[in-house]
Amino acid sequence: MTTLKASTGSPYARILSVGSAVPSRVLDNEYMCQFIDSSDEWITQRTGIRERRWLAEGESLESLCLDAATTAIARAGLTASEIDAVLVSTVSWYHQTPALAPSLATRLGITDAAAYDISAACAGFCYGLAQAEALVRAGQARHVLVIGAETLSQMTDITDRATAFLFADGAGAVVVGPSQTNGIGPVVWGSDGEQTDAIWQTNDWKHAVEQGTWPSLGMNGRAVFKWATSFIAGAASTCLERSGITPEELDVFIPHQANNRITDTLLRYLKLPEKVVVARTIQHYGNNSAASIPIAMDALLSSGEAKSGQTALMIGFGAGLVYAGQVVTLP
Repeated sequence: MTTLKASTGSPYARILSVGSAVPSRVLDNEYMCQFIDSSDEWITQRTGIRERRWLAEGESLESLCLDAATTAIARAGLTASEIDAVLVSTVSWYHQTPALAPSLATRLGITDAAAYDISAACAGFCYGLAQAEALVRAGQARHVLVIGAETLSQMTDITDRATAFLFADGAGAVVVGPSQTNGIGPVVWGSDGEQTDAIWQTNDWKHAVEQGTWPSLGMNGRAVFKWATSFIAGAASTCLERSGITPEELDVFIPHQANNRITDTLLRYLKLPEKVVVARTIQHYGNNSAASIPIAMDALLSSGEAKSGQTALMIGFGAGLVYAGQVVTLP
């Protein structure tokens, strides 16, 4: 029997850099309350959101991705020609085909790279990071660009009191590359398809065309909160265990920016010490789904709250229901 050659890669992988981009349009809670029966106080207390970023004229999903990716590539000290794969996690690209990733690769000057989209909602960035780490270690790519990006303002029913104030736009990107020491812990991921009705798209694209009604996002907030504060708390703990990290050794916690009350519950469950820096970018950026974790990572590093080389626990969870998380060394 003929023996096939196997590809070999780096012994380990790490995040080399991060970049992010958010729209210029800022909408506070008072603005949202023009369309729903609510108040700034209620929204802030229930979610932690004070304002969010929505696309302004001339901005788009593609422009946000390009800005975030360009920054990440430059910060990694690389050129576009050194990127071997582009993974884009989004539910905001409204074309069944072609995917967004190949187009972005070309516009970034990346040629002949593997490029594909991931649809895993708010867990999508961590899904992409897990795949990038595997590609580098398997020798299928040396440098992988992972982008999480959403423009959920386009799928927000501004009159829906349950969701109007939640969703927002933005993009975050990282470059993953080879390393002699491990910088990305084992991924903990999975799904619960029995809860597909917890977060949903109100109608599919076929019906949207037939009815002339743009789809929006719906959510059973109580069901999502219960799942996130019970099952996801356990998954986050498993991330620490599989990475060989104790709560006392952790430096930074970057959960998906869904709700500050969920974050508070996760903190209590994990028993993280007070020294751990906790991402709370939701107060200024809202819930930007697949983009929230890389945006929060970039914000913490840029502000100096977190530092290069520190350990960070990241976990994303959302529609599907799906989840994914890992412990990483910050770039």
